[in-house]
Amino acid sequence: MSAYTSSTAMTSVVKMLAFLNFTVCRTSPRIVSASSNTVYSKTSAARLEVFFCKKQNFFYEFSSRSRDLAHFSRAQAARSLQLRENVRDGLIHALLSAEYSSAASNLMSCLAMQGDDKAMETLLELERNPRPWRKGLYVDPSSYAQIGGWTFDKESQKIQLNFDTCYPMVKGTTSEKSPVRIGRAREDTCPHCGGRMVDMLVLDGRDERLKFLGLDGILTATCCPNCVGFLKGPAFNSFTLDGGVEVFPSEFFDGAEKTDCYVSPEDYKALTENPFVLGEAPVPLFYGAACQDVNTVGGFANWVQDAEYTTCPHCGKPMKYLAQIQWDTVFDCAEGTLYVEFCPDCHIVSMQHQQT
Repeated sequence: MSAYTSSTAMTSVVKMLAFLNFTVCRTSPRIVSASSNTVYSKTSAARLEVFFCKKQNFFYEFSSRSRDLAHFSRAQAARSLQLRENVRDGLIHALLSAEYSSAASNLMSCLAMQGDDKAMETLLELERNPRPWRKGLYVDPSSYAQIGGWTFDKESQKIQLNFDTCYPMVKGTTSEKSPVRIGRAREDTCPHCGGRMVDMLVLDGRDERLKFLGLDGILTATCCPNCVGFLKGPAFNSFTLDGGVEVFPSEFFDGAEKTDCYVSPEDYKALTENPFVLGEAPVPLFYGAACQDVNTVGGFANWVQDAEYTTCPHCGKPMKYLAQIQWDTVFDCAEGTLYVEFCPDCHIVSMQHQQT
């Protein structure tokens, strides 16, 4: 798919401000929105700059999912919401007026990050009634919506693809008790390479910090760390809340049946004895999307390539993004990211690898 990664979408948002003529006047401390013909004060201009350029969690401020306005006065909160809606309306106006696919692609990426009902209505309308520029794109507007962590189905129902809470995995000790563990050793071996299978993520949803996941038990994501990056599609397994796992059969992308195992015993030891534990406090929603060296549960992923939400092989619905594991944080001589998603209804997990 050709949807943009989070870092690309960040650049797109900043570019779109210029595209929409949000310009700081040189002769006076004000900012002008050509889309709404509104003149903003220097304070409001500074707030816009914070929203889109300087604040680490600016996507959350722009997004309709932002509820963190308690630090504003009532008047400031109302003003901030108005700014957000003005930018959204400007994006919609520009999108519906776009002539070229490149501009439409950037605008849909930005609109997906805003993600309120009006944004969805616009993308839904463009999916049902494509504009001429659609021929220059590889995917539909519903795929662009995934950049903002949501999409919609054929019945026009909005589907949330991630969670509004994010926790980091931080370095503790191997013996430290944690409701989330990365890399638990297993005795069974991979049918492709003969290497050891590994429980890449073991998560106990009964911990108070993880209540937002809606899991009343244990989720286990199991794969072969050697082969997961060479599969035809994601690796899948079903899980039971008492910790049980059933690994689904898999195929290599090139049709081969066997390969060598390149993960050394030292790498297996490093992976299964890594010190990562669940952090005590949540972090901003886009914390994981802004960094290439953090492991997170919930929130947004830092997609190396494109946002890719797996379809559940049982019910056919999009899975929800759960966690990301940066390979080079858990053993040496590895690169890329493992993304873990799951279907809450069918209790099926997917794991997919991306790298540059």
